Amino acid sequence: MDLNAVRTFVAVADSGQYQAAADHLRITQQGASKRVASLEKELGVRLFTRVARGVRLTVDGQALLPRARELLRAAERFTAAVSPTPRPLRIDVIGRRIAPSNILRDFYREHPDIELDVVTLANADTTTAMAEISAGTLDATFRSLRASTLVVPAGLRSSRVIDDRHELLVGPLHPLANARTVTLAELAHHPVWMPGMADAEPMGYYEDLAKTFGLTIDTIGPSFGVEALLTEIAHSSRLATFVGEGSRYLWPESYDLCRIPIVDPAPVYPLSVIWRADNPHPVLAAFLEYLHVRYRTTARDDVWAPAWAG
Repeated sequence: MDLNAVRTFVAVADSGQYQAAADHLRITQQGASKRVASLEKELGVRLFTRVARGVRLTVDGQALLPRARELLRAAERFTAAVSPTPRPLRIDVIGRRIAPSNILRDFYREHPDIELDVVTLANADTTTAMAEISAGTLDATFRSLRASTLVVPAGLRSSRVIDDRHELLVGPLHPLANARTVTLAELAHHPVWMPGMADAEPMGYYEDLAKTFGLTIDTIGPSFGVEALLTEIAHSSRLATFVGEGSRYLWPESYDLCRIPIVDPAPVYPLSVIWRADNPHPVLAAFLEYLHVRYRTTARDDVWAPAWAG
C-alpha cells in the first residue's frame, strides 16, 4: 500500500478539502486527488463524497481513518528507529487562521533555523489528537480540555497557555457597528451566529458562556466556510459572530466589517498545550518555555473563563 496515498487520505479527512490537504503536503490539488483515487481503486470503495466547499468521509472512509492513522504511526516509529537525526518539530494548530497558528509563527520568527511541520487536525477530536501525541507522531497540540480534563492519558502533560479574548464581528448595518467596545450585558440583546459547529469542546464552551451571561448563541445550520460567513455578516443588520483576538481573517474592503472588543468581563477561550512527558525532541522544550513565558506576560485579570478551565 502506498503510504503517500494513505497520508493524503488522512490529510484530506482532517481538513475537509483537497486543496488544504495539498497545501499541507506541498503537492498540487490534482496530485492529492490522484493519490486518493488510487487508494480508492486499490481498496474498491469510495472514501469521500463531495459537499459544499469540500468533501466528507463516506461510511467506508470513516471506518478506514483510524486504521490509516495507526499505519502512519507505525511507519513513523519505523523511520524514527533508524533515522540518525530528529524529524522536524510537529505541532497541531487545529486551524491556520486561529491563535495557536499565529503564536507558533511568532515562535518560528524567533527561531528561523528550526525544522518545523505545522499540522491542522481541524476535524479531529481531542481524543484523536492525544492519541497522536502518545504515539509520537505529533509533538504538541492545543485543546480546551473541557470534556477531557480528567482523562488526559498517563504519560501526557497539559498546561493552559492561551486565553484567546473574544471580539464581536459585525457588518456596517448592525446596531453595534459604531461601538468601540461591547459588554456581555449588551450582547444579551443581540444573537450571535456560529453555524456548523460540531466539536463537543467548543460547543460546550459556548453553551457555558451563553448560560452564564444569558446570551443567544446559534450554532444550528451548516457551515459553508469562513468566506461565506463573512459575506452574510457584511450584508446583515442582525447577524454577528465571535472571533478570537488572536485569529486572522481577510475580507474585501467593501465589506466594512468591524471587530469590537468585548469587555466587563472579556470572555476568553482557554487552550492548553498537550505534549508527551518523555518526548526528547530538542526543540520542544524551547517551544513550551516560549508558551509559558508568553502566557505569564499576557494574562489579565479582567477576563471570564469557565470554571473547568482552572
